[in-house]
Amino acid sequence: MKAGRTFVLALGALALVGLLAWSWPSMVSRVAYAIETGQAAAAREELAHVRDLSLAFQQVTRALIPSVVSVRSTKKLEGGPRSRLNLPPGPFWDDFLERFFGELPQGPRGEQFVQRGIGTGVIVSKDGYILTNNHVVEGADSITVSLSDKRTFSARIVGHDDKTDLAVLKIDASDLLPAELGDSDQINVGEWVLAMGNPFGLSHTVTAGIISAKGRANVGIAEYEDFIQTDAAINPGNSGGPLINLEGKVIGINTAIATRTGGYQGIGFAIPSNMARQIMDTIIRGGRIVRGWLGVAIQNLTPDLAQSFGYEGTEGVLIGDVTKDGPADRAGLQPEDIIVRFNGKPVSDMNQLRNAVAATPPGTKVTVDVFRAGQQRTFTVEIGELESRAEVARGGGTQEDLGMTVQTLTPELARQFNFDESEKGVLVTAVEPGGMAERAGLVPRDLIVAVGGKPVTSVPEFRAALARHDLSQGVRLRVKSENMQRFVILKK
Repeated sequence: MKAGRTFVLALGALALVGLLAWSWPSMVSRVAYAIETGQAAAAREELAHVRDLSLAFQQVTRALIPSVVSVRSTKKLEGGPRSRLNLPPGPFWDDFLERFFGELPQGPRGEQFVQRGIGTGVIVSKDGYILTNNHVVEGADSITVSLSDKRTFSARIVGHDDKTDLAVLKIDASDLLPAELGDSDQINVGEWVLAMGNPFGLSHTVTAGIISAKGRANVGIAEYEDFIQTDAAINPGNSGGPLINLEGKVIGINTAIATRTGGYQGIGFAIPSNMARQIMDTIIRGGRIVRGWLGVAIQNLTPDLAQSFGYEGTEGVLIGDVTKDGPADRAGLQPEDIIVRFNGKPVSDMNQLRNAVAATPPGTKVTVDVFRAGQQRTFTVEIGELESRAEVARGGGTQEDLGMTVQTLTPELARQFNFDESEKGVLVTAVEPGGMAERAGLVPRDLIVAVGGKPVTSVPEFRAALARHDLSQGVRLRVKSENMQRFVILKK
């Protein structure tokens, strides 16, 4: 009896195994399909967010189209060598103007040509003020502005600022829809942006990308640079057009591209809206461009320079010289001070400081925090007006033989090289290419006045001072040139 039950159970188990073996692939498929179905449902819910982003792009575009204009300019030129056009130097301008304006004149000298250009502008007031790039309209004999509804107006230049590459135009129109300028200080790297303009004459073209970087300087486009970098496609013809965030606010004015061919290669630059607003407001009010002046010669810190002053890190700006009776001099700032904060904000490099000073209205009293002899001190400075003066910043390099010829400065040499006859030091008369001196940034006509913080007045003193220092660690030199001082590190 027991054996019979065992047999029946075994037979049932075998039947169950057979059934499972027969149905298992189907069951696995159904489970997998159910999983995929759940994933698909979740993905479809997430697609709503994608649709939201796409809708945001569409809405921003619709909101800005009436505020973006095409700017066309003509300029009469005399034929002749290309160099007569004074094309701006720098890698970012390679072939740019030729693609912007078309073929450049090369005809016989004396023959007249008309150079035609196209760019973009942004309406900033109901009564017809338009913000664009200076290089779009500079030197133009006539300027035409076209709106999104195909209306065309003759425009005049209200004012321009070549130091930031901005210009303001005016057309005789009313009831226009101005764009809203946003706060460029609040933007973040990685934020979505749209670029709108007329690339290659294709009006109201929109491209999307992100903010790739902020505070780009030393690009070689303008004197005052604090560019927003973006990968939103910008091409010739986009110049002067808006860079727009997803709130529909203009956070930059598209200005230039990094290119080897004249076309888009993934890097574009825009002037921050806060800088543009300041220049624009000044121009529209009918005033001249006024910039603040601190009265210092500045340079960026290198690790070796910072170490020589007992300062940790390279954040900050080193004062190489102070203009006599200038704002900084009257406040008590000195050469060798390291500016770490300007008006309460940290200072990272000389470009940032230079822009901050320039944006400060003359007469404003600001606090300047400096590192001096191991301590931090705070000074109150009344900012002056830049006028035609410029803050001078000279860089320094570093790196067995000194690689230079020096001579004690005599009154005769002082007169010859435009130094004060009372000046003391060692004059650099020759620099060997690739030598230690050249790597440090020294050039002929430089006057070395101190070694390691100690004054030197003759070649013997200079040599003795160097002998007290280990050049493998580097020694700091104070150098005068062109009536300004700077510091360099002489190092093997």
